[in-house]
Amino acid sequence: MSAVDFLAQEKIWFEKPRYDEAERRFYERVNGPSQTTQDVGANTILQDIARARENIQKSLAGRSSSSSSPADQGEIICRIKSLELENHSLHKVVEDLRAALSKLECRVAVLEKSPAAVTLAPAPSVPYTNGTTVQQKTSNPAEEEEDDDDDIDLFGSDEDEEAEKLKEQRLKEYAEKKAKKPGVIAKSSILLDVKPWDDETDMVKLEECVRSVQADGLLWGTSKLVPVGYGIKKLQIACVVEDDKVGTDMLEEEITKFEDYIQSVDVAAFNKI
Repeated sequence: MSAVDFLAQEKIWFEKPRYDEAERRFYERVNGPSQTTQDVGANTILQDIARARENIQKSLAGRSSSSSSPADQGEIICRIKSLELENHSLHKVVEDLRAALSKLECRVAVLEKSPAAVTLAPAPSVPYTNGTTVQQKTSNPAEEEEDDDDDIDLFGSDEDEEAEKLKEQRLKEYAEKKAKKPGVIAKSSILLDVKPWDDETDMVKLEECVRSVQADGLLWGTSKLVPVGYGIKKLQIACVVEDDKVGTDMLEEEITKFEDYIQSVDVAAFNKI
């Protein structure tokens, strides 16, 4: 509640100065006139204040009643109706814009899906295998589908036969050249550990027995004696073999035939060359 409304509803005793005046007159009749000039001035001021309060209350009451007049209410209702009409028209404009935008998107989608125009350029001539030149044809997919039947040659042509013969001749020459070319020989480097029976075995004789094993595709290399323990030494010897001709099983079988000197043979290392 505002201050103006509070003052409008406040109850004030405006008749108090009249009662005070009547009371004064009563006591004057009883006791005689005793009122001074100061009291008369005070009463006049009180009366003026009372009149001012009464005027203020009347003005506030009139202002509160005029604020809720039917004319003001009618103006407010008119403004509300105009705002509603304007809001409705704006909604309609927005819906029209949305419909136009959707139509535009549909047209753009259709244009994007439509096939682009293909410009035909003159095809370069390509030399044929028999020395003649053939003009290449470039066309769009629709034209290719229409010309499929025209491109079929049911009886063939002399150029196709000559090209096929030339192709067969070149394949035959390539096969002959490849057959004459020597193939790559696969070789391996093997390191063997040859163990004697005991420390009294003649290691020189043992190495001679190992090197006496000869075969096509076998080449012996360097050797050395490696201590094993308790005074026993083993022969470690290297060799190079052709994989298609010599295998490790064959080497072990041939070397272990010298039973008087050799106890066992092990492959210490095997590497492809």
